[in-house]
Amino acid sequence: MYQKRINEYGITVGSLPRGQRNKITDVEGVQVGHCTIDNGENKTGVTVILPGPGNLFAQKLPAASFVWNGFGKTAGLLQVDELGTLETPIALTNTLNVGLVHDALVEYTLEQCEKDGVEMRSLNPVVGECNDSRINRIGHRAVGKKEVFAAIENASLDFDEGDVGAGKGTICHGLKGGIGSASRRILLDGKSYTLGVLVQSNHGKLEDLTVDGICLGGGLAVRSLGDTPVDQGSIMMVVATDLPCSTRQLKRILKRCSVGLARLGSFVGHGSGEIMIGFSTARRIPHAPTQDILDRQEISEERLDLCFRAVAEATEEAVLNSMVCASPSQRLDGQVVHSLREFL
Repeated sequence: MYQKRINEYGITVGSLPRGQRNKITDVEGVQVGHCTIDNGENKTGVTVILPGPGNLFAQKLPAASFVWNGFGKTAGLLQVDELGTLETPIALTNTLNVGLVHDALVEYTLEQCEKDGVEMRSLNPVVGECNDSRINRIGHRAVGKKEVFAAIENASLDFDEGDVGAGKGTICHGLKGGIGSASRRILLDGKSYTLGVLVQSNHGKLEDLTVDGICLGGGLAVRSLGDTPVDQGSIMMVVATDLPCSTRQLKRILKRCSVGLARLGSFVGHGSGEIMIGFSTARRIPHAPTQDILDRQEISEERLDLCFRAVAEATEEAVLNSMVCASPSQRLDGQVVHSLREFL
């Protein structure tokens, strides 16, 4: 089904050029898959980001994370920050399903390692979450191994956005949230690099919502569209790039996702978790290296400003795409959750 995205409403975010699809999958090798559950009171799902081909445990990727506000139940960030590597796909789901999805990623990687003849005695799956309990009967814990494997099987370059997968039951700035993505291209030393962002949006107050520099939320809140009294809920931000950067530089880039959120009007409330996870596909790090010293390239620090702008622009646009691609829904209490596209 064709999905109209924010730039088709005449709203242009930032100045840097976009990738071919304007999605995280513009970074070569990255794919995204969803499994959506929509049956009565269960309106939830899982979204899996596949960072690249092959066995990630055997050939890891440089990675980093940044927690702006830590009201969240994400799994795997401790080791990502300590070792600077990613060794599984990244899965997004709802709060009470983190454990089940974590277990499914273990099963998936075990199967890969057994097939490849790679011994695995420890694993660090990365799972992010948002609380979708206003729309979804979260206690049913409807996402498990079958759904995770289905999302991986369905992974593609041109994935759906909006109320799909892990975004099925989310609410953003008092309107329907979901999965959104965007990308930017950067020219360094005459070579084009790509940075892409995928979000699971479930944060913010309606009255604060700012689009294209205009605070739309105040007027919408006056129309009694169900604004929440506080900024709470969370947003997961996944950043992929083919830039040859160190994990320290990658963390610096991740921090600038916050600029995109601030431009949309978020002030990061007490009850909201803002979690950023990123990886680079520029090199692989072997699980069993044959060398004592590994070579790497990194960006000149003075050139990082372009990367900071790229991730801020892509984050802002990804959140807006998550909202305009989502259809209206209904909360468990019967209240309608409108879509941003109804007002553009």
